[in-house]
Formats: sequence, structure tokens, C-alpha cells
Amino acid sequence: MQLRKAVFPVAGLGTRFLPATKSIPKEMLPIVDRPIIQYAVDEAIEAGCDTLIFVTGRSKRAVEDYFDRAPELEAELEAKGKHEALEAVRDIVPPHVKVLFVRQPAPLGLGHAVLCAAPMISEDEHFAVLLPDDLIDGHPEGVLSQMLPLAASTGGSVVAIEQVPRKDVDKYGIVSPADEQGPRMRITSIVEKPSVEEAPSTYAVVGRYILHPSILKTLVDLPPGSGGEIQLTDALARQIESPGLHGYRFGGKRFDCGSKQGFLTANIYFGLR
Repeated sequence: MQLRKAVFPVAGLGTRFLPATKSIPKEMLPIVDRPIIQYAVDEAIEAGCDTLIFVTGRSKRAVEDYFDRAPELEAELEAKGKHEALEAVRDIVPPHVKVLFVRQPAPLGLGHAVLCAAPMISEDEHFAVLLPDDLIDGHPEGVLSQMLPLAASTGGSVVAIEQVPRKDVDKYGIVSPADEQGPRMRITSIVEKPSVEEAPSTYAVVGRYILHPSILKTLVDLPPGSGGEIQLTDALARQIESPGLHGYRFGGKRFDCGSKQGFLTANIYFGLR
């Protein structure tokens, strides 16, 4: 399987980081010397993606500017002999990678954000979705690269799975696993943010998905779910029978950079490394 396209939903307001995110998109907050979004982009490129689709909102111009060329800056760095800094600026994305942007006009949920990218995705290709807030230091390789063989062998959709404390299950999509073989599992049900009492397990879906293209048609007809939003979890539930839904318990360390504690911990971790 060749995974060519990756979708990055980055239209959120980042209210937990106000007032900083009043003028800076949360995806541009730095982890040491690189913005959060760069780590997810590098992971997608490592897995073979050559088309990056950013689903943005208003006030997200900084994300677009970051992935654009900066001729004046490059000329100044070259003139001053700052070659290391020049290479860092030029190597944000390799030359063969295309960067596309589409607006999400209203915050109607993750499923709606994915649907906004549908015109850029063909009807016969799997595609990836990465949530930059979930910064993952994958081991021995990036999480998407770890998931890809499972998607290729099953032909269905694959989600990244991590066990979470039971007290936190109401923050995630939670799955019921079956036929576990090492890190691989077949999923028999999935529910968005269940209560502690009703959660079928402590296996949580985190921000990496390889999706069968049929999910786009499912999202078109999907009614609003939890919070009145179009939930990607609800669309995934309809894929369990066909084309199939599987989970992959990835190797590596995840940081929830949507929280202040996770953001601070990630900075310390990557800074020390």
C-alpha cells in the first residue's frame, strides 16, 4: 500500500493556551526549536506521504506562512554565512512534497474537518489523518509507518491505540478489542467519550488514523453526534463490518500537547534528548 496523502486538522482555537493563542496558532507553539506541527509533518513524510492537506480556520495564517518559502530570510541567512540555519528553513518540507490548505468554516467536529479535505482525496486511496496535539516519539519508527503494514494486510481502516487510566476514558474514543495479536487488534465496537461506568475497555484511540476512502461517503450522511458535532468516531463505527476496523498499539511515547502539562513535559523530553 502506498500512503500518499495526510490530513492535518488545525482549525481549533487553542483556548487552553490563551492568551498566547490569541495571536499564535497552538500548532505553532514551539517544542524546543520547532513548532508542534512539524513533528506530525515529519512523521507523515517518513511514512511516504507526499501531499499534506491542512484544514485551517481563520487566524491560522501563521501555519500557511510557516510552510511557504521565505526568500528574504533565506537571502539574509546565506549572505551572513548562517548555513545551518538556512538549511533548517529550507528543509521544513522536502521539494517533492506538496502542501495544500482548505478552510473549515465552522468548528463542527473532527469528522467535518476530514470531510473538508475530501475534494483533494480520490475515491480509491487510503489516506492518513494526524492530530498534531498528539505529539508521539515513535519507536522504532514513526507511528504511521508502524500502522501501515496492518492497513495494507487488512485493506480497512486502522487507528492508533493506547491504554489510558480508566478515570480518563471519557476524554477519548474507546474501543472493544478482539483477536489481539501482539500490537494488532480487530475492533468490534467504538464509542466516543463514554462514561467511566460504560467504557468497554481502557483502549483509547489517539491522534493517528489510516482511513479507507469509503469513510468520506459515510461522513457525508452522518448525523451530528456527541456535542452536536460530526464525529469521526461515529463514522469509524460504521466501518467495523466493512471494510473493517483495526487498532494498532504503537511503540513510542505520546505527549498530549493540547494540555499545558503535556506541552511542558514534551519540551523537557525533547530538550533533554
